[in-house]
Amino acid sequence: MSTPYYITTAIAYTSGKPHIGNTYEIVLADAIARFRRMEGFDVRFQTGTDEHGQKIEDKATAAGLTPKEFVDKTAAEVKRIWDLMNASYDRFIRTTDSDHEAQVKKIFNKLYEKGDIYKGAYEGMYCKECEAFYTNSQVKDGKCPDCGMEVHPAREEAYFFKMSKYADRLIEHIETHPEFIQPESRKNEMMNNFLKAGLQDLCVSRTSFKWGIPVEFDPEHVIYVWIDALSNYITGLGYDVDGNNNELYEKYWPADLHLIGKDILRFHTIYWPIMLMALDVQLPKQIFGHPWLLLAKDKQQDDEDAPVKMSKSRGNVIYADDLVEVFGVDAVRYFVLHEMPFENDGTISWELVVERVNSDLANTLGNLVNRTISMSNKYFGGIVENTECAPCDACQALDADFRATVTGIRDKAVEKMKDLHVADAMTEIWNLFKRCNKYIDETEPWVLAKDEAKKSRLATVLYNLIEGITIGASLIQPFMPETAVKIVTQLNTELRAFDSLDRFGLYPSGNKVTEKPEILFARRDIKEVLAQVEEILSR
Repeated sequence: MSTPYYITTAIAYTSGKPHIGNTYEIVLADAIARFRRMEGFDVRFQTGTDEHGQKIEDKATAAGLTPKEFVDKTAAEVKRIWDLMNASYDRFIRTTDSDHEAQVKKIFNKLYEKGDIYKGAYEGMYCKECEAFYTNSQVKDGKCPDCGMEVHPAREEAYFFKMSKYADRLIEHIETHPEFIQPESRKNEMMNNFLKAGLQDLCVSRTSFKWGIPVEFDPEHVIYVWIDALSNYITGLGYDVDGNNNELYEKYWPADLHLIGKDILRFHTIYWPIMLMALDVQLPKQIFGHPWLLLAKDKQQDDEDAPVKMSKSRGNVIYADDLVEVFGVDAVRYFVLHEMPFENDGTISWELVVERVNSDLANTLGNLVNRTISMSNKYFGGIVENTECAPCDACQALDADFRATVTGIRDKAVEKMKDLHVADAMTEIWNLFKRCNKYIDETEPWVLAKDEAKKSRLATVLYNLIEGITIGASLIQPFMPETAVKIVTQLNTELRAFDSLDRFGLYPSGNKVTEKPEILFARRDIKEVLAQVEEILSR
């Protein structure tokens, strides 16, 4: 019986269409989920949308829609983008789902009955963009410390959660579970800036708007985002406050990985664990705060201009579906996964994507597959045979080195993926393709083809290349699923089982590759791409 593995993303706020910075998270989670499935885990992958709050209410009014009509439309757009990017989620949860709303009411009631929630009033500087209160000391020049928008003084009756009651217990958990918050720098930030500095009680209800889940025993209040949105990770599995849990919850909780942006780390590593402690629910095993994908500076601008965070309010966004229209799904997946470091922010621009597509996808991978198939057709009518030639000592050493490199990549990728170093895992796999290209240069098949006595050696060389490409294609499946299938289809074979990817020589001798290899990734001209982008943006 395979081991359960539960991975979640943060749920997307339904205030508008997600940009590529938002979309990066779902692609990253999908790559991890697919890799774990390939390893043999029984994976449950959940994502979804956060649909309540004042900002939604205001945007719906401005659009002449009810809040429910507005979130139905926006959630459908989020789901469309996630599906476009080939996200293999098991549930797309919405916080307007009836099963979720029912449990959120019960969670609030239980925490109130325990004495962990009490009624009071909140007074401070309020940011409508973030839907959060800040103290005067946190506000800088009348601007929100998180988003930079203007804040205004506000006072509101509210229910509060006793955070400080559980602070010491949470500190102890973090200190005794070093893997709980990753990367390490994020853990230190949470411990020093928030937990050890002293926790304030948390506002968990609102009365200034109506678009939310009402507090059952005090319907003037709606349950605020922290309890509503964060609890999706357990309600989506069928958690029940009264103990009548769904079998999915019993099987998959606690979560193996909450994958979130570094900007919402505090909510997931402090508020969420404390909520779970108060509910007597096990904490997730790991929370990973990934970096941001920033918009790279324009080369026409001053060299001092640094990359900036994408923001719909600033109008400086790139959308995933526009990128896909220009480059295709797998090229976009490759870029965002490969360009994002483990801890530091990554950058994106149309120019950078063109550079990466041309170098890694068109040259290193696409050209390798195309010319290997073309040589197989040219020299052997497409038949790939593992001949029993007697190579010289130099050839034997060369082949042994090639095979060792190819069969060693799987375990190197596994080691990187264990610690969520996804970009590094992809680099290891691309080292396999680079080794194949180097092997072509070393063996010079076009020279071997001129000598009839070396035909057997030529056949061995092409077999080794086809086998190497097959293993590489199988390894890129979690990251570029469509491309992986395209490659093995052209090789007239199938993606390999994970446990066989450290073995060489499984490609069936005598198999015939396709007669007309498809170009996987064409080289792109930046001027043509930018003209296409301008046309897309002008629609």
